[in-house]
Amino acid sequence: MIAVRSTEIRRDFPLLKDIIYFDSAATSLSPEPVIHAMNEYERLYRANVGRGVHRLTSLASQKYHNAHQKVARFIGAGEGTTVLTKNTTEAINMVACGLSWKKGDTVVTTAMEHHSNFLPWMRLRDRGVRTEVVVPQADGTFDLSAFELAINDSTRLVALSHASNVLGTVLPVKEIAGICKEHGARLLVDGAQSAPHLPVSIKDIGCDYFCFSGHKMLGPTGTGILWMKDDDIDPLLVGGGMIESVSAESYTLAAGYQRYEAGTPHIAGMIGLGRAVEYLEGAGMDSVRRHEEHLTGKLLTGLASMEHVRIYGPTDNTERIGVVSFNIEGMHPHEVSHILDEAAAIMTRSGEHCCQPLMHHMGIPGGTVRVSLYLYNTAEEIDLLLDTLAEITRRL
Repeated sequence: MIAVRSTEIRRDFPLLKDIIYFDSAATSLSPEPVIHAMNEYERLYRANVGRGVHRLTSLASQKYHNAHQKVARFIGAGEGTTVLTKNTTEAINMVACGLSWKKGDTVVTTAMEHHSNFLPWMRLRDRGVRTEVVVPQADGTFDLSAFELAINDSTRLVALSHASNVLGTVLPVKEIAGICKEHGARLLVDGAQSAPHLPVSIKDIGCDYFCFSGHKMLGPTGTGILWMKDDDIDPLLVGGGMIESVSAESYTLAAGYQRYEAGTPHIAGMIGLGRAVEYLEGAGMDSVRRHEEHLTGKLLTGLASMEHVRIYGPTDNTERIGVVSFNIEGMHPHEVSHILDEAAAIMTRSGEHCCQPLMHHMGIPGGTVRVSLYLYNTAEEIDLLLDTLAEITRRL
């Protein structure tokens, strides 16, 4: 592990010369080594994978397979199956559509979920599956006893975010996994916001499914991962590349991740994602975590000192990732975000962040301004953000 050296890292992100980018929770920037790895595939060995024996397809297939192994290592998966998807949304839907449900089953989730980890379970209501929703406390955290009450012997699956994309809250997923085991329930963890920012060990968590997106962790768009402890869901799609044999009467599915990757996959994307996790490993995820904690603490302290500013989520920066949501009294979040862009080239997210149930629960239907940090952000950028916000609030 090495300390995050933002000055050196920023050289790999040319876009940062012109802007301050605080929207990594939506989509992170990609460093030059990731772009190079993808371009290398396109220029030097572009071919399909798992099809044919010529030198290009052999090389592409090996690189593609190696990328799966890199990602599995990055999340501490050990055993299990690591499947390339388009994004976290597709990964979650694969589980929702692939399990065999029966009337009376219950899915436990939370009011804090991104729509991608909420709507697939709501849709199961048409099949007689109930949805139990656990709500956060006023500070955006959860009392573990709320899950102990919600999870029972009728619970088929618990689906929750490892870290909130709005409040930054880190959930006690390991402890919740223990409750699930007591009742024979499976656990799906949405790691879209945790995998890019926290040291993750699937083995330590003890979940059955872990889903995340490449575009939030320095990788290309159109890439995501579904990790499964067991191959216990039906494939969402069938077709080329995912079968062992086919006859006029029947077919046999391939083993491993190939079973779930019908058709030609995003080969360059998976290779790019493999390079992205190597980049993060080079920075050291413990160092990334500490760097973001420092910046988050600085941001929270600065915002708390301002009049007319309300912060949402945990006040302790060690209980959250580098995602901070706030509002300025009397101003719509879109207005604040637009001013930050125009006045100081600061990119933030504004709105409901695909979390309308949470916004309704918190009584802020207009949403929030969200600042999301990453390894390439600096303390000087936080200072400029705070100075700009101070100027905005002084005019109120």
